[in-house]
Amino acid sequence: MDGLPRIHITHKTGAEVFVVDGRPIGKTLSDFWGWSMSDLVDNTARGVLAEFIVATALGISTESVRDSWASWDLTTPDNVRVEVKSAAYLQSWWQRGLSKILFRTPKTFAWDPDAGAYAALAQRQAQVYVFALLNHTDKETLNALDLDQWEFYVLSTAVLDRRTRSQHSITLRTLQELATPKLRFDQLLMAVKKAASEASL
Repeated sequence: MDGLPRIHITHKTGAEVFVVDGRPIGKTLSDFWGWSMSDLVDNTARGVLAEFIVATALGISTESVRDSWASWDLTTPDNVRVEVKSAAYLQSWWQRGLSKILFRTPKTFAWDPDAGAYAALAQRQAQVYVFALLNHTDKETLNALDLDQWEFYVLSTAVLDRRTRSQHSITLRTLQELATPKLRFDQLLMAVKKAASEASL
């Protein structure tokens, strides 16, 4: 096929060094990560962190490399496609009040990285959605690495597709009516397995 092939990224450790003329300049990839990703409450970083947390809960190896262009976020060892959505009451910046919790759930056009093209039909690509809420309201003690500050909800894609209201987003109240009861980190695996089995019926 003509064109430039896909680059297959290898897992980095953080010890990799920046060089000039082949010589290290005293900075590592870990330095870059600390500089660019330390604000774990930032919307973008928090979303990636939520994926990492859910992957860990589901027994998905994090020795591979996250694909930011993937059509869904995670694939379990049982080949269940999982989409992770995150939200939080607190932001890094000054706030007039707590943020309203709303999760975006639009249908998307799948991206094929090998062909460099989008699918023609928009749909939800995953079988199961995990909604990760950083449910903490005190900025002084907020710690996104403390999994006790998170709560999770699991919903099969079939339930989202059957909704007659907004197909683009879902509020926390509606999610609490439709999904599993709020879950802790160690309850996610069984909930995702159950939602996947129900979706296949």
